[in-house]
Amino acid sequence: MNNPHAFPIVGQWGVTEQGMTLRDYFAGKAMQSLIVTRNGVIGTNRYEYLVTEDSYKIADAMLKAREA
Repeated sequence: MNNPHAFPIVGQWGVTEQGMTLRDYFAGKAMQSLIVTRNGVIGTNRYEYLVTEDSYKIADAMLKAREA
């Protein structure tokens, strides 16, 4: 799976700042949607784990779709 950096920056001396990966960026966006669609209620560790797990599954699917 190709997982490039989301916002790489090449400085004036050629030094690249890597930043977050595209997978992390996609997962963050997916997590926002999952929290809203599940009534925005966060309270148990189990719920938080499920949201995180689902977010990365969505991010992985998005990265796979980019390769097609």
